[in-house]
Amino acid sequence: MALIMMRSVATTRRGFFKLKRSYSGIRAFSSLLTSPPSKAVVYERHGPPDAVTRVIEMEGVEVKEKDVCVKMMAAPINPSDINRIEGVYPVRPPLPAIGGYEGVGEVLSVGSAVKHLSPGDWVIPSPPSSGTWQTYIVKEESVWHKISKDSPIEYAATITVNPLTALRMLQDFVTLNSGDCIVQNGATSIVGQCIIQLARHRGIHSINIIRDRVGSDEAKEMLKRLGADEVFTESQLEVKNIKGLLTNLPEPALGFNCVGGNSASLVLKFLRHGGTMVTYGGMSKKPITTSTSSFIFKDLSLRGFWLQKLMNSDKVNECRNSIDHLLCLAREGKLKYEMELVSFGDFHTALDKALGKLGSQPKQVLKF
Repeated sequence: MALIMMRSVATTRRGFFKLKRSYSGIRAFSSLLTSPPSKAVVYERHGPPDAVTRVIEMEGVEVKEKDVCVKMMAAPINPSDINRIEGVYPVRPPLPAIGGYEGVGEVLSVGSAVKHLSPGDWVIPSPPSSGTWQTYIVKEESVWHKISKDSPIEYAATITVNPLTALRMLQDFVTLNSGDCIVQNGATSIVGQCIIQLARHRGIHSINIIRDRVGSDEAKEMLKRLGADEVFTESQLEVKNIKGLLTNLPEPALGFNCVGGNSASLVLKFLRHGGTMVTYGGMSKKPITTSTSSFIFKDLSLRGFWLQKLMNSDKVNECRNSIDHLLCLAREGKLKYEMELVSFGDFHTALDKALGKLGSQPKQVLKF
């Protein structure tokens, strides 16, 4: 019944409207323009994503006067997308829902009151917005941010959730200057890779912690190529004087934690007096623990970062400028990370890869 209601909402009355053609799209001069039928990944209940998602055909929806109809070009499968479907993410869309939270598309048509976008423009949802795993999306103009059409499609689709997190965490907590140092765990993650490159771009050194695993030597080499100064496995840090492992690097003023547990404790051990650790994830699902002396004698600070809260504040325009800067770096080859473009028709294969069912895989990006 819930799915039937979703399809009913998508149905609009047929009617006449005047058209003005621009590029390959349409500008509406009445409210009776509708989007084309769309394919979408939907879920009607929370649970394992490979069990509760399915691809359906949806009827077109009305493009109102302030709306923009976007033909999606690419959208990633992020861990937070999986968490939303599982029902464990703090903020979730009402059910039934369409998956996906970021991506890039091309404007197909616009409502009569739309002022700053035209058919043919490339746009991303900013702040990120639910429902990007579908071929056509209709949302108000204010949702969309126009980007350069020179942007590589896979980077345009993925620039917000991970690279913007890396950039804002480097900027928002501690004033860092060239020659300073940061430390992080989860360094092979997309955010971790972006932190290394963005820090290097500013002349900031990085100390990086990775899990002990098969292929850790190759992971170290990959991170060094991106600009990492030091890379340690967790077992290498099981020493009494952890800072004795540093050679010519200063003690870090800022640390990043996306793992929790013992790995977070290792980040804290590296920090200098008065240092700050920012937590933006908890992949191990273990709590952060620290000694009383770290607070009393080292005066450490523990902070948290959630991109969605930042982008829903008065900093939206500031974040959009940051996105433009990140896309510029991507176009210049100064920001890179591994991705795999997968046809939308192969969604369930891409989902299996994103879930880790097929071993370690690059970030999966759906191509429409």
